[in-house]
Amino acid sequence: MSLSGLATTTLKATAVVGAVGAACVAYAAGVEVRWFALRRVTVPVLPQGADPLKVLHLSDLHLMPAQERKIAWVNELAALEPDLIVNTGDNLAHERSVPPLLRAYGDLLDLPGVFVFGSNDYWKPHFKNPGKYLLPAHKQRHKPHGPDLPFEKMRRAFTGAGWTDLNNAKATLKVNGLRLDFAGTDDPHIKRDRYDEVAGEVDPSADVSIGVTHAPYQRVLNGFVGDGYPLVLAGHTHGGQLAVPFYGALVTNCDLDTSRVKGLSTWGHDGRQAALHVSAGLGTSPYAPVRFACRPEATLLTLVPRNNPISSQPQAHVS
Repeated sequence: MSLSGLATTTLKATAVVGAVGAACVAYAAGVEVRWFALRRVTVPVLPQGADPLKVLHLSDLHLMPAQERKIAWVNELAALEPDLIVNTGDNLAHERSVPPLLRAYGDLLDLPGVFVFGSNDYWKPHFKNPGKYLLPAHKQRHKPHGPDLPFEKMRRAFTGAGWTDLNNAKATLKVNGLRLDFAGTDDPHIKRDRYDEVAGEVDPSADVSIGVTHAPYQRVLNGFVGDGYPLVLAGHTHGGQLAVPFYGALVTNCDLDTSRVKGLSTWGHDGRQAALHVSAGLGTSPYAPVRFACRPEATLLTLVPRNNPISSQPQAHVS
């Protein structure tokens, strides 16, 4: 091939690669980031003979006031008739987001619910060098200024509606005749978790005990699982947000491995195991409004009786 022919071929290849790259960016920013998905998961953690319990897991809305499509989609989730709402934080992305957030949750606020906060319930998102997300979690530096989001206004709205605040707290709810024990932490990503305040063996008289946190850091997961919680719910990871097709996520933005970046898995510690559900969430930072091979999502978990009442390994099925 002549030099002129080689140059022409190189230019064509570069143009094709550029066009493919531009198409991927356009898809990630214009299509997938708004292509909301409902996941359905069955988790056998209830005692034998118990009726199924539908738990709607919401996380990481990162809501901006004008995101009407997201508001409408979330609002319609009430038609699923869940028995319980679990909100694992990062609701806000703007100081005026609380009223539209409450409009999004709508009738869901009339149902039993529990919540914890994430960093973006306290602090507005700011532009960050994307390369920092490729650093190991222990090398990432978090220098939050004073809280600048109306988290107390949101907290009052949630608790006023009847939802239970689990930020470094424990609680018991009676839902559909079942006793549900909860323990939760504030956001481990910004080191607001105080697991020692909720530590202790689960009460075997509860029908099920559930751990709730925003960011699934191993220290918190180990606390819950070591204390005997059979189910732990978290968010934060955005499922990796930008995933590689047929490979998966590159990062989790915490010290959790990428194989558990979203969905249902099993976490073991100190000879015990629990079902771990990590929501990929419904939003993104307004400074990185893209998703690729990782649709925004909410999850309806159906808790059912354990397949083997003496087993400490919950078997999880996803549909």
